[in-house]
Amino acid sequence: MVVVLASFVLMAVAGKELANNIGTAEILFFRSLIGLLILSMVISFVGIESIKSTSIKKHIARNASHFVGQYGWFYGIAFIPLADVFALEFTVPIWTAIAATILLNEAITKIRIISITLGLLGVLVILRPTLEIIHPAALVVIVSAMAYGLAHTLTRSIVKHDSPLSVLFYMCLIQLPIGSFLAFSDWVMPAGIMWLWLLVVGVTALSAHYGMSKALTYADTMVVVPMDFLRLPIIMLVGLFLYNESFEGLLLLGASIMLFGNYLNLRAEHVKVKT
Repeated sequence: MVVVLASFVLMAVAGKELANNIGTAEILFFRSLIGLLILSMVISFVGIESIKSTSIKKHIARNASHFVGQYGWFYGIAFIPLADVFALEFTVPIWTAIAATILLNEAITKIRIISITLGLLGVLVILRPTLEIIHPAALVVIVSAMAYGLAHTLTRSIVKHDSPLSVLFYMCLIQLPIGSFLAFSDWVMPAGIMWLWLLVVGVTALSAHYGMSKALTYADTMVVVPMDFLRLPIIMLVGLFLYNESFEGLLLLGASIMLFGNYLNLRAEHVKVKT
């Protein structure tokens, strides 16, 4: 989880640094390109069988949704404080639960309803729509979280048959042409330190996925997922010291409400699995 936390923070900083010079689609193009090159080297050692899949259509649907999620995340980083982006991202479990109910026919239990309600309440506390004008980028991040929720739901269906390496490989392979197409009209050739930041984005995108997967093999979800919440106070400090971004107590309050809702749902799922 230390690797996961460091990866997300470094990715956010790299995205912030690149935002003034390179468009979001181009950042995602290089993210996929670098990831594909790294994964190709890994596959050359472990064998092509490791990425065989019988769910290509699901991979395409998952990565179309995941691309939207990534695009909104990096777009939000360019315009609103890092802490706001990370806090709003914690709504992903809400949209995942809703998508799982619709697509996977999972039961919508009382605990899930409470979790979803608390999550939406947390969003209202953070955005305070009746008190101030909501920045459009914040709404984009909400849409991004919805897209992530759909992508996570499709991932749960895919990994029943495909390996995690396969999921990562097709993520980069499918999203590469999407990023290329969208970046073409506004292409800016990277120069100097921009190459370093692009490398950081590409590497941390993989290390975050890998770290989370490994963490879940060593510890229960009930331990791992709450640790992910540490991203918020860490990114608050990073935003404060690197970009002079201020934050309010209501941000932590709203995120805490969402985390509590997520925790209730996790605990219920944990008890169900044990019984």
